Amino acid sequence: MAIAKMTKVMIAVHRSQAVELLEALQAAGIVELLDAERAMISKEWPELQIEGRRPRDLEETSNRLEKAVAFLKPYSQDKGGIFSPLQPVAKAEYSRVISGAEALTLLEDVEKTSVQMDKLCNRCENLQGSLEMLRPWTSLQTPVEEIRQLQRASCLVGLIPHPHYADIVGKLSELGAAIQEVGATGTMHACLIVCLKEKAGEVQKVLRSGDFENVSFEGMTGTARELLAEQQAHLEKARSDWSNAENRARELARQRLMLQILSDHYANLLRREQTRMTSPATESVILLEGWVKENDFAALQRIVGQFEAADVGRIDAGREEIRPVEIENSGMVRPFESITRLYGMPHPTDADPTVFLAPFFALFFGICMTDAAYGLIMIGFMWWLLKKIKGDAKFIRMMLYCSVTTVIAGALTGGWCADAIQVFAPGLTRYRNAVMWFDPLEKPMHFFVIALAMGYLQIIFGIGVGFWHKFRTGRVQEAIWDHGTWFVWLNALALFGLGKSGLLPAWTATAAGLVAIVPGVGILLFSVREGGWGGRIGMGCYNLFSTVFYVGDVLSYIRLMALGMVTGGFGMAINVISKQVGQTPYVGWLLGGLIFIGGHLFNIANSMLSAFVHSMRLQFVEFFTKFLLGGGKDFEPLRREYKHIQVEE
Repeated sequence: MAIAKMTKVMIAVHRSQAVELLEALQAAGIVELLDAERAMISKEWPELQIEGRRPRDLEETSNRLEKAVAFLKPYSQDKGGIFSPLQPVAKAEYSRVISGAEALTLLEDVEKTSVQMDKLCNRCENLQGSLEMLRPWTSLQTPVEEIRQLQRASCLVGLIPHPHYADIVGKLSELGAAIQEVGATGTMHACLIVCLKEKAGEVQKVLRSGDFENVSFEGMTGTARELLAEQQAHLEKARSDWSNAENRARELARQRLMLQILSDHYANLLRREQTRMTSPATESVILLEGWVKENDFAALQRIVGQFEAADVGRIDAGREEIRPVEIENSGMVRPFESITRLYGMPHPTDADPTVFLAPFFALFFGICMTDAAYGLIMIGFMWWLLKKIKGDAKFIRMMLYCSVTTVIAGALTGGWCADAIQVFAPGLTRYRNAVMWFDPLEKPMHFFVIALAMGYLQIIFGIGVGFWHKFRTGRVQEAIWDHGTWFVWLNALALFGLGKSGLLPAWTATAAGLVAIVPGVGILLFSVREGGWGGRIGMGCYNLFSTVFYVGDVLSYIRLMALGMVTGGFGMAINVISKQVGQTPYVGWLLGGLIFIGGHLFNIANSMLSAFVHSMRLQFVEFFTKFLLGGGKDFEPLRREYKHIQVEE
């Protein structure tokens, strides 16, 4: 429920044990190691070396494996997906594959098959192109190699577009050229044009003006009909070879898991080697500078302690060095880390916003949906997804919690597939009314006030979080002048407005007005604490004026009411259409049912997207800005990462 405390560490290891130590650190996945460009020791000791070269052999093998896995995917029965993104692999099987040569032999077979299929594919395309080119010339009896063997005349072979054909024939006749149409294809005429050689230039100029497409039979012998039969035979042979190669690919795909294991192994090995080669070092010692969570430092000591030629210790971070950030939450709050991480990591000096946003996000989502039946459907769907999905399911678990708030908000506002109870089952209305607080369509101002109240509550809560966190971490002046004064000022103004409007006793307005003077003066004089007094007071006046921006922030929460009303209104339209269609003789009940089910499923999906996006926006724009600096760098420890498999211990 907080940002993890980070410790800067330095690990010194003899080159002879560096590979084994890095493997152990990667298996633990608890330390982020810095390359020479980011390590402070490189700046303090510029004479330190780095290996500099890239592990090209590992990079090449890793790329080959990844291409082979991708090539086999269309031919594999298990293509993965959302429900099985990673293939489970026993640790013994994993060790067997990475230590043997079978997978590399398989890789070579896959690459040969891939190259063969690429060649066959290109050959089929070329043959198909040749067939398309030859078809218009089927009636040509002259062998194609004899066409251009005239001594005193030139023979041009090609295609003339239909719109230009008559015009070109007339112009060629004037030049004394003969034209013979042999065949046609689509809107083109396949023609032979014969003219005296001294007229060839003029003839070609006329042909170019008519978009003439020259056809070449270079390298071909025989008549067009013979060539067609020959090319067709070659095409059938190429297609047969392609089919055989495709069957071979399917056979190889049965062993695709072996390549996936080796691909992930080489990817992890490559990350270790890149870390080793980019770390500062002396002739005999590699210096691994990095970050570890304070709670994991003892574990790091135990790992390093297993190596005789290695040692680890804490070091001071650089003055301007930014610590990486890792947020740690448990229980029902942890799934809401999905929202925090979408925004970006908080600054190391910030409070982790996850625990604060979780109840607001779930509540806002439910208010935007406002339909109990939709919520029940969502609960069932999310529960099913949790059972099916392998891997990280934090987002799905978060949506399950939001589905519960949807049921509550829907029951309190009487939404059960919009007004389906009133339209299709009026006998259940009394049960609906028993748990309903108010109907938004009958009392929209109730919904309006609730949305504004929720907005004001979250904004004030955000200011309070900022005050509490800065006060707790010893930044007392920032806590008082940047948050405390605004907390009192805004609440005093709110009470003043309620008192003046008659919603609270009149004396409340007087008391609140007097109280507001103190934080108002504080904002005026101390909201800016640097520079001369003239500039400070000028910025203080601007900051007081920015109170109107808080009003705009509160008004942004009206979107909660708007989305809730839209969900209900769209659902009501579906119910009306379903009822009207349902009155059609014979098939009305079926068509009406399909419209009812399909329409409400669409409304659920559309409303879920809107509820998620706008609830998230309220957190990022209106809530986080009141206490969160942001811009933190994510903690990225060296760890084993698996793209295709999941090793089971």
